[in-house]
Amino acid sequence: MENCIHSFETSRIVWVNRVLKKLSNPRTKKWILTLVLLLWVSMPLWAQLAHPDPSGAATGKAGDVPAATPGKPTYQEIADAVGHNRIAINIVWTLITGFLVMFMQAGFAMVETGFTQAKNVAHTMAMNFMIYAIGMLGFWISGFAFMFGGIGSVSSLGGTAGLTHEITLHLFGKDFGIIGNAGYFLNSSVYDVGVFTLFLFQMVFMDTTATIPTGAMAERWRFKPFVIYGFFISMIVYPLFGNWVWGGGWLAQLGVNFGLGHGHVDFAGSSVVHEVGGAAALAGALVIGPRLGKYTRSGRVNTIPGHNIPMAIIGTFILAFGWFGFNPGSTLAGTDLRISVIAVNTMLASAAGAFLAMLYTWKTAGKPDPGMMANGMLAGLVAITAPCAFVNATSAVIIGAIAGVLVVAVANFVDRKLKIDDPVGAFAVHGANGMWGVVALGLFADGKYGDGWNGVPGTVRGLFYGDAGQFMAELIGAITCFVFVFGVMYVFFKVLDKIVPLRVSEEVEEKGLDIPEMGVKGYVGDQLEIPVY
Repeated sequence: MENCIHSFETSRIVWVNRVLKKLSNPRTKKWILTLVLLLWVSMPLWAQLAHPDPSGAATGKAGDVPAATPGKPTYQEIADAVGHNRIAINIVWTLITGFLVMFMQAGFAMVETGFTQAKNVAHTMAMNFMIYAIGMLGFWISGFAFMFGGIGSVSSLGGTAGLTHEITLHLFGKDFGIIGNAGYFLNSSVYDVGVFTLFLFQMVFMDTTATIPTGAMAERWRFKPFVIYGFFISMIVYPLFGNWVWGGGWLAQLGVNFGLGHGHVDFAGSSVVHEVGGAAALAGALVIGPRLGKYTRSGRVNTIPGHNIPMAIIGTFILAFGWFGFNPGSTLAGTDLRISVIAVNTMLASAAGAFLAMLYTWKTAGKPDPGMMANGMLAGLVAITAPCAFVNATSAVIIGAIAGVLVVAVANFVDRKLKIDDPVGAFAVHGANGMWGVVALGLFADGKYGDGWNGVPGTVRGLFYGDAGQFMAELIGAITCFVFVFGVMYVFFKVLDKIVPLRVSEEVEEKGLDIPEMGVKGYVGDQLEIPVY
């Protein structure tokens, strides 16, 4: 055996040496060079034979259309392919924009953690992390069914089969949708690509709502009641109001039932997402009470500064980026070219909000506070979320500018007059400007978009464009949202506090929630020298 191996190795070495000797021959070198030149010269000919398409203009022919006879599709086969591709574009668009909205959770985590104290970093981050998982499970169990169980066919997603059961009340000779009743646990009756697309997109919207109170109640909220809250808002409260507006419920029917414009219209969630979250945040902050040292017995307000402004600013940019999924994605259709108008309106309102918040703070407080710049941008984004598809660029700037002033004024009012401790200004950003967003739609909708919205013929017009009914529908929706959500959440937090106390002890709050509540520190080593307040 060893002799065979030795013989093989010897033969291989001899063969390699012969090849190297041949290659060193001048005549061989000449032939190799000639062959290389011929191949290089003939490359265009080979390219033509291979039929590459560098521009893409020739890619996609009749042979790519599924047909019984390859390359010769019938009219019906072409029509089916066109329809399939349209729905495919819409589904891919909706999923991708949903992914962008999901990434907003990182932005919320950074904003809220940056605006709070270093001793509570792990706890604040954990709430922002786990609300995603808790909320998703709650929405899967019943939230999606309550919200969209009776929506019927969403044509842009191919029909959403199975979502056909809305519980209604019959009053004054009319039907009023109250709650959906199909799609629990995404069961087999809704095992449909369109339904699953809608679930993903709407689930991340719900998650945005659910995470808002984590900032308002940060730095003193025990983790156990937080978990219970996560299931409650994702399974019941958010889906109920969402059904009334987006699930075909009674607020959406204000147009067909009472002639109030197109009913309560909220394109991407100023009321459904942000006002709901803001009202819940205000209720929670009121029940749980202010942080230690926030207010003195004499009524003086102490500022408790955030520990990391750069983190909050980066988080704001992440949220602004995610909003390009939030607003344009709400078309549920990449084939709806209004997405360009929606995206630009979103940008403009965010810029106006940041700029006016900076100017207003600079004028009233003497310094252009970076925290208020960030909240101003978020306020502009919240306010444009409802009207983004229905207004022009000038209106978007006006809406964002008003939001930038409103957020500063409301934050100061809540903090100094109401003495409600909201560490991140959650109600000012989301609650107040969520209301302003739907009211702005009722004022500025210019009648260029929304034909047939909520079953009402014609486009959506606000008060300034001739439809006072639309303005009334927006006011009714905004008031209903605050009264319903604030009332229910206030009672919920009060009752929960009796069963599972909301707040940590004074000793834990003074030392920080990270170790007592989470078992780990957010910062270790030299970072512990960061001052805490």
